Amino acid sequence: MLDILAGYLDTIASLAPVWGYFFIFFFMAVESSFIPFPSEIVMIPAGFLAARRELSLRSPGPDLCLSIVAGLAGSLAGAFFNYWLSARLGEPFLRRYGRHFFLKPEALDRAYEIFNRYGAGTTFVCRLVPVIRQLISIPAGLSGMNRWTFGLFTGLGAGIWTAILAATGFWLGRTAGNITYLELVHRGKDMVTAHLWEIILAAVVLVCAYSALSRFIMKKKLS
Repeated sequence: MLDILAGYLDTIASLAPVWGYFFIFFFMAVESSFIPFPSEIVMIPAGFLAARRELSLRSPGPDLCLSIVAGLAGSLAGAFFNYWLSARLGEPFLRRYGRHFFLKPEALDRAYEIFNRYGAGTTFVCRLVPVIRQLISIPAGLSGMNRWTFGLFTGLGAGIWTAILAATGFWLGRTAGNITYLELVHRGKDMVTAHLWEIILAAVVLVCAYSALSRFIMKKKLS
């Protein structure tokens, strides 16, 4: 799928000065929903175009920042769509009809297992994990997770992920010279994948630190 979608990037890039931020928001919303769509195909080229002054402001720094904001907003929109849809339709409907909407029962089971075992913090950490990041919103919606907590954790995870991808594309835009969009996406994805476990480990440490601090504050209040 990555190679097929990358073939359309030349056309999309030609419209980037006018429609760039809308495209980033829209495709990241799609990526964050249950539709399988790689975020690398969106945010890495966004950072690349920002570095090459090919987005609306024609200014690398502000364009990079706005690209990350648009990507984060799209990710939250798609995640809340999953959350709301799951809460409204319920588990029996999703298990019976989900396969018709790219939601395989085994993928749903895996998302359930992770969420139930590790709790609300998974909506943060799993935003950094391929495949599961789109699905972790579903058990959150089904379980009735507080929407503000869900939005906070999802926003933090999605913000880190979009920033990493955009920064990778930005760096390649400054250093790679002439490169096709297909080469750009593959090279950027390889760079991120090489450090993915370090990124996930840092996210886990943050969640553990947050949990420990929360327990400490609660003990102080009760004492």
